[in-house]
Amino acid sequence: MGLYTCPMLWRAMIVMGCLLLGWSGWSRAAEPVVLEVRTEPTGGVRATATILFPVEPAIIQRILTDYAHWPDLFEVRMRMAEIREQDGKAFTDIRIDHALFSGERRLLSETRTLPTGGLLTELKGGDFKQYRRFWKLSPVDGGAHTKAEFELLVEVDWSMPDWMVALAVRRDLETHFRIMREKALALAQLQSGR
Repeated sequence: MGLYTCPMLWRAMIVMGCLLLGWSGWSRAAEPVVLEVRTEPTGGVRATATILFPVEPAIIQRILTDYAHWPDLFEVRMRMAEIREQDGKAFTDIRIDHALFSGERRLLSETRTLPTGGLLTELKGGDFKQYRRFWKLSPVDGGAHTKAEFELLVEVDWSMPDWMVALAVRRDLETHFRIMREKALALAQLQSGR
């Protein structure tokens, strides 16, 4: 085999494979978003994500609780028909105009900050069978950055296969997290006076 022995060749192939394809442990650690979306056997779609934001948790919390500007966090057309805050809870009536369905769909929800610091949004009515969204924000790097744990369970109340909803949820969340990151960076720059 000339200069290379069989064991050396195998080692070189393993190293090249890891470098070219990305060792899953290495690549996942460096990604700002790790997103998993799957259909649920009992109906609906579950999405979980870990997102690393390069800003402090207070900025992400501010973005997530600025209910009037929620539509700005998505590419999907939506509008806030009503926002009512009382007793530490926010009741929202959101009208969503998504490409998957004709006309507006209604999402009535209640969001509250949990004693542990997370944000929980639950379905109160509208055109959905299930809707539950949870955010948990943790400071990292001495509080300069945020690790966000996200979970969403959604099931639409009209005839559409869950696998199709799952594809749309993945695409919409990838865009949502990107927009949130951009808005968080802009807000951090504004706060620092740059």
